[in-house]
Amino acid sequence: MANSGIQLLGFFLSLIGIVGLIIGTILPQWKMSAYIGDNIITAVAMYQGLWMSCAFQSTGQLQCKIYDSILQLDSSLQATRALMIFGIIVSIAGLGVACMGMKCTTCGGSDKVRKARIAMTGGIILLVGGLCAIVACSWFAHNVIRAFYNPYTPVNTK
Repeated sequence: MANSGIQLLGFFLSLIGIVGLIIGTILPQWKMSAYIGDNIITAVAMYQGLWMSCAFQSTGQLQCKIYDSILQLDSSLQATRALMIFGIIVSIAGLGVACMGMKCTTCGGSDKVRKARIAMTGGIILLVGGLCAIVACSWFAHNVIRAFYNPYTPVNTK
């Protein structure tokens, strides 16, 4: 069984990971593309995220639009949303279970073997939540790369 310092380090690293997972899910910079016209005045950078799409024009104006309906979204985007939300929920639950199994808490009784098993279960749940997030990010990145190398995608929008 690990000492209290290592358990606290793992707890805080997991907490930072969950905060990063939430921030990454919210941000609209999942897919970036640019449209560059004949001159620099018509340049537009487009950002697409899980929840909204944004356009940044060369004049400095930023316009964001939240997706109107979940039904009009691509199925891979819907699955990525679901996996990220599921990863966040599972990771928060795993953090709670791991917190109950830590040496510095009195939750779960004073039996050392039982607390070690609870802490191990919390760690496994945290790993499952992280795996969901990794699968979601990898799947989305695969779709972006596949669209980038699609010969039917116009060159000035890549």
